Amino acid sequence: MKKILLLALVPLFVLSCRDTKKTNTVKSKAVAQAEIHKELYGFWVGDFYTTDELEYEGDMSDAIKKLNINIKKITKDTVIAQSVVSGNSRPLLGKLSEDGSKITFILDEPGTEKYDGKFEISLIGDTLIGKWNAYKKELKWPEKEFKLLKKTFEYNASLMLPTEASYVDWSDHKMIKNLDTLEDGTVDTLGVNPFFRSASDQIFKLNASTTTLKEEDVKNLRKLDLQIIKNTIFARHGYAFKKQTFRNFFDPVEWYVPVKNNVDNDLTTIENKNIKLLDRFTRYAEDNYDAFGR
Repeated sequence: MKKILLLALVPLFVLSCRDTKKTNTVKSKAVAQAEIHKELYGFWVGDFYTTDELEYEGDMSDAIKKLNINIKKITKDTVIAQSVVSGNSRPLLGKLSEDGSKITFILDEPGTEKYDGKFEISLIGDTLIGKWNAYKKELKWPEKEFKLLKKTFEYNASLMLPTEASYVDWSDHKMIKNLDTLEDGTVDTLGVNPFFRSASDQIFKLNASTTTLKEEDVKNLRKLDLQIIKNTIFARHGYAFKKQTFRNFFDPVEWYVPVKNNVDNDLTTIENKNIKLLDRFTRYAEDNYDAFGR
């Protein structure tokens, strides 16, 4: 009877040991994957530039880009994040290191695209400061620097472009003769200069996210006006612009945060209706080239 009882207890003892080992393994994995520094989660936004671009004293509209690094998860072994710049969204994977109070990140893009590279980042006070370098040295792609501050993204239909800036499309121009009428009535050509298309002040008055626009509101607008009013809708939703023209307009704007490459599902009924109207009039609208030189 004792032998039978002992044999019956052996399988229970083995199962108990296995369960204990399994529980310990799960616990150890849970400890290893515990999330840390959750206060760093979220969007970090700022300028993304080369040293030459920063020192250039001319028009910086097509030089300084806006970078957004979205930190999603941090554990002892892994950092999962995402970068958005110039309309490109890339997943990031790396590690966080701590040396006393100093925190640093090494974050790698996948390397599956030509211009992928590595971010090296330090947390200095409330700012992420660092540099980015492309993996492929033969491209001779310049090192980029950045300073990023924590920023909350929230859709706000009332946001408008700042009125103190000028909105000129420096990427699109046509050459126009500069003519002068002399005293004898003849016309002399003084030279040929580039003229750039520019927007009117209507871009500060029409909000296509809050108001249903009518034909009379848009029928006399310049083509660039219509394009800016439409793309301000997308900017409010955090659309990451690929086209240089619109990056030049929106990257310098304080409230603009490039978040994703598609916002179609985020658009409101009013916005969708207005986009159709704006597109229809854009096809036939003309531009006004009144910005001379650079």
